[in-house]
Amino acid sequence: MNMHRRRSRQRGLSFYGLVFILVLLLAGVVIGGQSVPIFIEYLSAKRAIEKAKLAGPADAVRAAFDRTAQVNDIRSIKSEDLEITEHGGQVVVSFKYERAIALGGPAYLVYRFAAQTH
Repeated sequence: MNMHRRRSRQRGLSFYGLVFILVLLLAGVVIGGQSVPIFIEYLSAKRAIEKAKLAGPADAVRAAFDRTAQVNDIRSIKSEDLEITEHGGQVVVSFKYERAIALGGPAYLVYRFAAQTH
């Protein structure tokens, strides 16, 4: 009779594996929770310049953007930050800006945004 039986290897997630996965999920939720409003604001700013370019000259474009920014709570970019040019008789409005999320200590997650009307 064989006294030494082979034990089958246990399968599954260890406690440390579970903790590791939970930490990763928590980090994803925290970063995602801070990133979603930043992307929503960027999309609002893009829509605002598309709408503002129809206002006409540069001063009217800036005023239209300010009105839309106030309603849509756009805080990352001001009308003074807009680059307004004219190409082929059409007004072209563009902007560039950065937003950073502090991850901890000296680490930051930086988003760089740029948009231009056509």
